[in-house]
Amino acid sequence: MQPLRWLGLATLTLYIFLHQINNGPWVELLVYNLVAIASISTVLAAPHIIDPIAKPFTGTAIGLWSAGSLLASSASFISLDSGALNISNLLYLLFYPIVVISLPRLLIASKKLKLLELVDASIVGLGLGTLGSAIFLKPLMPHFGGNMGETFFAVMFPLSDLILLAVVLAAIATQGFSIRGFTLLIGVLIYTLTDLLFLWLQTNGKYSFGSLIDVGWLMGLIIIAESFWQTGIDDQSNNGLSPVLVSISVSLSATLLALIALQPQYFPHFVLIPAIATLTLAFTRMAIALTQARNIGEERILARTDELTGLPNRRRLVSEIDAFIDKKGSLLLLDLDGFKPINDLHGHETGDKVLQQVAMRFERALPTGALLARLGGDEFGVLYEGGHDSAVEVALALKATLSYPFHINNQEIRLGVSVGVAENKGERDLLIRADNAMYKAKREGLGVYQL
Repeated sequence: MQPLRWLGLATLTLYIFLHQINNGPWVELLVYNLVAIASISTVLAAPHIIDPIAKPFTGTAIGLWSAGSLLASSASFISLDSGALNISNLLYLLFYPIVVISLPRLLIASKKLKLLELVDASIVGLGLGTLGSAIFLKPLMPHFGGNMGETFFAVMFPLSDLILLAVVLAAIATQGFSIRGFTLLIGVLIYTLTDLLFLWLQTNGKYSFGSLIDVGWLMGLIIIAESFWQTGIDDQSNNGLSPVLVSISVSLSATLLALIALQPQYFPHFVLIPAIATLTLAFTRMAIALTQARNIGEERILARTDELTGLPNRRRLVSEIDAFIDKKGSLLLLDLDGFKPINDLHGHETGDKVLQQVAMRFERALPTGALLARLGGDEFGVLYEGGHDSAVEVALALKATLSYPFHINNQEIRLGVSVGVAENKGERDLLIRADNAMYKAKREGLGVYQL
């Protein structure tokens, strides 16, 4: 694969040599665009890039650029109508949204790119693109006498360059410095500066086809392709982009929109494009964050909830016990008596219904503030805050709830419960003592036993 790595540079060297000897159509049409195609080979042959998007998307983007370049180069030697030139510009423009997706992923090739990280990088990129558009592009902007197509592309190319550069900078800020990130930044920077220089030359009538500036785009693409072969920081942790940068970008875009509304002649109107896009992404980010927070909250609730009864589960009870150490109260553990024969005789579906009704009876018998949990099987637990004597009364009340039968599927089912009560003494053995009390009550048929 190593020969493919240097194919782009070798082809560029050949082009520069032939360009100096004979600046003919076949050199500008064939050899020039072969450099971009060679860069695609460099990208696709790069080892150790396991991200499924980075290589194919970047190769596709360079391919679109090459197709646009071939069409634009042809216009210098044969007569093409405005429609063909617009297609060429559109192919050039399609390069940007694809690499905006693929290049940030290159920097974290062995990791799963989180949606919020991509949105954050895009917000920062668009915010910085807004600033760059407002400050740097206005003096460069050409006047095309009302030609909307030329004006549109003249605005979109440098604007897209600044956004791409800012997105790459944001991705590097997210991941930290690496040789891969530095090489990628150099390539994007050369490509961007070439575009801006071309715009300035074209505006002032100084650009000529086949001049040395055309090499700048190829150099940018070759160095971008080379970044795929450099070492990254895939084994390091991903700390994410600073929320401060995201906030500054959103505030900047909102401020510029307000200034445009107050002084519409002061700023170029094309600044509206990245500014509105930044705010739109900011609202999108908020919606994504709220949805993820809600999902995390629901997952945490489900992780601490018994699926059958809807009560807190053992994990929740144990965590509450840790916070209960310094409080006055007791832990009650309850184990149903005679539940196993119910499953054996009537089936597990009936047993589940019994457990659900037991949970309902226990909940109704408990005072406000007590925590009832199902610990698994036919075992329940109660954290009760109050005096020990009243905790025993609660235990007797819970036992009394099972003194009358359950009626399920026209069948009368009876069962009892053994309750162990352990007073909280500020020690870490509360659960162990309650468990011992419950088993003593069960073995000796005491109903309720306290430790």
